[in-house]
Amino acid sequence: MKTKNKSDLAAVDGDTPTLRLFSLLELIAKKDEFFSLQDLTEETNIPKPSLHRMLQQLESAGIIQRDGDDRHYGKGARLRHMAENVLLNSTTHSARHNLLSQLRDEVGESCNLTSLSGGEVIYVDRVETEAPLRFHLHPGSRVPVHCSATGKLFLANMTPSQRRRLLGNSEMTAFTEKTITDLASLEEELENVRACGYAIDNEEFLPGLLCVAVLVPSKRGKSNLAVAIQAPIMRLKADQALHFLPALQRASLAFAKIEEESWGEDS
Repeated sequence: MKTKNKSDLAAVDGDTPTLRLFSLLELIAKKDEFFSLQDLTEETNIPKPSLHRMLQQLESAGIIQRDGDDRHYGKGARLRHMAENVLLNSTTHSARHNLLSQLRDEVGESCNLTSLSGGEVIYVDRVETEAPLRFHLHPGSRVPVHCSATGKLFLANMTPSQRRRLLGNSEMTAFTEKTITDLASLEEELENVRACGYAIDNEEFLPGLLCVAVLVPSKRGKSNLAVAIQAPIMRLKADQALHFLPALQRASLAFAKIEEESWGEDS
């Protein structure tokens, strides 16, 4: 095994065993692939027996879980639920909600902020249109990645191996006759999403519903937030939705500023 220079090692430190365990959890939370005990040993230079004991503590608490081969670990259900609760009940909620309300007032249609959680898209916040005809969804609602506008954005932002792993563990269910249900066609769609910088759900999840979305940019790696506008197709067609892109892009930059400022407060 090649020994890393001290400056290349990931820091796992703290004044108490609890803080060191939390520091290790912070390192694990940044990973987008399964990892092994050996991987972490090389990355941190923590003695293997100590690291194994720390992983056992996290596993027994349901914070991480073993993959099928029993040698690799991934994030557990408890950690995912904790992350969802942080998103749904963030101290930035009021600022985000006000921004969504402003976007709704500007475009006249329902607007939502979403994040990727496990293999689904979760609604972090949502503001409904005042128009009588609308689709009622609420914060905490979940929608599939393969047939939602923001889901396509998150998929397009992944590496091919991450995408295969996520989609390989879920069925690409046909919710409407327009739902994309095979990987080759979805990959084609994702190429278009990467090229144009936005995604559209044209009645792929719910009949009669159109959605257009953009990612919230992030200076801290891949984005896990997206902002979207939804409307019934009787009021909004796909080509008309593109007129909303400037408003969506302005909102996405404003959301990015809120997120960056919240990081500044925490640092």
